[in-house]
Amino acid sequence: MLPINPSDTIAAVATPPGEGAIGIVRLSGSQALAIATRSFRRQKPGAWQSHRAYLGQVVDESGEHIDQALCTYMQGPHSYTGEDVVELSCHGSPAVLRRTVELVVRRGARPAQPGEFTLRAFCNGKLDLAQAEAVMDVVRARTGKGLSFAQAQLEGRLSRRIQALRGQVLALLARLEANIDFSEDDVPPAPAREVTAALEGALSVLSQLLATAHAGAMVRDGLPAVLVGRPNVGKSSLLNAFLAADRAIVTDIPGTTRDVLEETVDVAGVPLALADTAGIVTTDDAVERLGVERSRASLAAARLIVLVLDGSMPLQPEDDDVIGEVRRLRESDGDRHVVVALNKADLPVTLTADGVSAVLAGCPVALTSAIAPDGLQALRSAIERVLLGAALPADGAVVTSLRHQAALREAEAALTEAQQAVAAGLPEDFVCIGLRAALTALGELTGESAPEDLLDRIFGDFCIGK
Repeated sequence: MLPINPSDTIAAVATPPGEGAIGIVRLSGSQALAIATRSFRRQKPGAWQSHRAYLGQVVDESGEHIDQALCTYMQGPHSYTGEDVVELSCHGSPAVLRRTVELVVRRGARPAQPGEFTLRAFCNGKLDLAQAEAVMDVVRARTGKGLSFAQAQLEGRLSRRIQALRGQVLALLARLEANIDFSEDDVPPAPAREVTAALEGALSVLSQLLATAHAGAMVRDGLPAVLVGRPNVGKSSLLNAFLAADRAIVTDIPGTTRDVLEETVDVAGVPLALADTAGIVTTDDAVERLGVERSRASLAAARLIVLVLDGSMPLQPEDDDVIGEVRRLRESDGDRHVVVALNKADLPVTLTADGVSAVLAGCPVALTSAIAPDGLQALRSAIERVLLGAALPADGAVVTSLRHQAALREAEAALTEAQQAVAAGLPEDFVCIGLRAALTALGELTGESAPEDLLDRIFGDFCIGK
C-alpha cells in the first residue's frame, strides 16, 4: 500500500519530463506553506492568502537564486488533495525543476509516490475511486470523444448512477434484514412481488450501464485496425487521406508497399491503430513474400478490418483470395468487425455494393475516394456504425474501464442470484446474500469497499506528479 501519513508533506514535478515553457513543482501536506516560505522569496512580502499567485524567486539555503517563479498557495480543504497545496511554477528547465525539488525535500518534504496526490484526494473525500481513475484517463485521452468520456467520469456522472443504484440495493437489504431481525415482533415480510420489482429495476440500470461498455472501452483504449486488399487498390492512399499527410509512399506500381506501416487515426472518436499492409498476393519475390506474411499477421491481429476493393474495375482473382481470408477470419470470431471500402469512387463505377454483398454478405460497403474532398465521409460513417452502434446515453454515464465492467457484471450476477432466490421461494437470508455481494461489487467500483491492494495497483499506474 502506498504510504499515507497525514504528517508527511510530499513534493514532485507535476509537468511532463523534458524542456518546456513552464514546469510545476507541487507540494501537498501540513508543512507545504512553511516549506514554501523558506524556499521562495516573494517580490512583495506580506500575508499569504489562499488561491493567490505570487511572483518571486526560488532561493536555496545560501541565498542563491534558482529561478524566477510564481508561487500559488491553496489552503486545505479547498484544494485538489484536500490538504494545503503549494505550486511553484518555474521555467520548464529539467535542471531548475530538479534543483527545486531537491531544495523542498531538504526543507522537509519527501518525494511523492506515483499517484500519491490523487490518492490523498481520494482518501480525503475529494474524489471517489472512479473519479480518481478518470484523472489519468483525461491525461491519456487520445481523441475528443475519449476526453469527453473521461471528463464526464471525473465530474462524477458514472459515480452518481452507481451511488443511486447502491442506495436502492441498500434500502432493499435494510428492509429484508429488518424482517429477519424482528420476525418475532410481527413485522410483515416484504411481498415477493415488491422485492422482485426492486431487483428488476436494479438489474435494468446495470444492463443500461453495461450496454455502454463495449463502445466505451474502444473509445478509451483504441482498437487495432488494418487496411487490407490486393496490390494497387489504394490502401496507402487511404491511409494518407485519413492522416491528411503523405505518410505512405504511393505509386502506380503494384507492390510499392513492402512492409506494414501503422499510424493512429481518430475515427468517430475511436483511436484506431491503423495498419497499411502490403497487397496480399501470391509472389515469387522473397521480399514481397515477407511483406505479404506480415500483412496476414496484421490481418489476424486486427479487431477492425477495412477491406479495400477497387470500385473502378470488376473483382479480380486476387480480390477473391483476400475476400476468402477475411471471410474465414470473420466466421472464426464474431466480435471481429469488417467494413468494405469500395475505393476510387471518383472514377466510373464498375463494382457496386450489391456485387460486393454477393460475395461478402452482412458487411457494410462504403463508396470511398482517397482524393475527393469528402471521399472518406461514407467510410468514416460506416466504421462509426459498426464500432459504436446505437447512440450512447446523453447523461455521459459511460463505462470505459474493464475494471468497472467486471465490477458491474459481478453485481449483475449477484442480483440475478437474489432474484432466483425470490423466485424459488427461499428464505430472505438467501436474498440478502446476493444483495450484500452486489453492494460489495458496486463499492469496489467507487471505492467504498476497495481492498488496499486494488488501491495500490490503481494509483501505482499514475505518473509521479499526479
